[in-house]
Amino acid sequence: MTYPLPHPAQPLKIGTRGSPLALWQAHEVRRCLMAAFALPEDAFEIVVIKVTGDQILDKPLKEIGGKGLFTREIEEALIDGGIDIAVHSMKDMPTVQPDGLILDCFLPREDVRDGFVSPTVASLADLPQGAVVGSSSLRRRAQLALRRPDLRLVEFRGNVQTRMRKLEDGVAVATFLAMAGLNRLGMAHVARGAIAPEEMLPAVAQGAIGVERRAADARVEWMLAAIHDGPTGVRLAAERGMLARLDGSCETPIAGLAVIEGNGLWLRGEILRPDGSESITGERRGGVADAAALGRDLAEELLGRAPAGFFSWR
Repeated sequence: MTYPLPHPAQPLKIGTRGSPLALWQAHEVRRCLMAAFALPEDAFEIVVIKVTGDQILDKPLKEIGGKGLFTREIEEALIDGGIDIAVHSMKDMPTVQPDGLILDCFLPREDVRDGFVSPTVASLADLPQGAVVGSSSLRRRAQLALRRPDLRLVEFRGNVQTRMRKLEDGVAVATFLAMAGLNRLGMAHVARGAIAPEEMLPAVAQGAIGVERRAADARVEWMLAAIHDGPTGVRLAAERGMLARLDGSCETPIAGLAVIEGNGLWLRGEILRPDGSESITGERRGGVADAAALGRDLAEELLGRAPAGFFSWR
């Protein structure tokens, strides 16, 4: 079945945050849809929505509400009909969507690795004793504290441009940024280098763009099916299946990465104490058809090996 396509008089409205990276992602979704259906640019409207997470930058996410702060207002606009689709960085997405919404379209995944960024230090290994390192990611902070307990870790929120200014102002000597975002913004040169997953396992779904829609909107479902990347969907099913069982939030340091190997899937996972004093890792291999179950199974193992109070800040 086919449906009426959007056109300049009735454009498809694409909701997004307003940062340069978020806008790039929304434009990329528009580009993919334009190509898939031979549509002009003005058959789409980019709708910028201010979200709480972008407005409160002086407090850690765990203190002001976690991942939902980057999605709540956009999802409300989607439910209310103010937009037709919402574009998200998947590493920011909770594992459960509000009633009536569904997240089942993903663009091809970018580089999953973290990038080491510093104006003065060449690499992670070269950080001097006691150096100040900034990061807003609890996962990165815990991983770094595990490897380098001598470092001073400070809160470091904001978009790519804001964090670069903080480095220039001397707030910290180094930080970490996702290579995917830097690549998309044409700023890969900003990173001194990418950190291999074997050294720092990335965030669940890092490097992936997701498109959320109303579950009952058959026309949008049909359009998004044309740009969905199946391999990315499989990888995220495993990673987010693990995250959902671990009850992942901005208060729990969790890392995970799934890789397709032929007809199989290799999933690695890591949970850490928030202070970086302990890490528990595991992995699973299985069929791509069992991706979500593979993730849940690995999560059960990690939880079973974690002592009581493992995620506690006290």
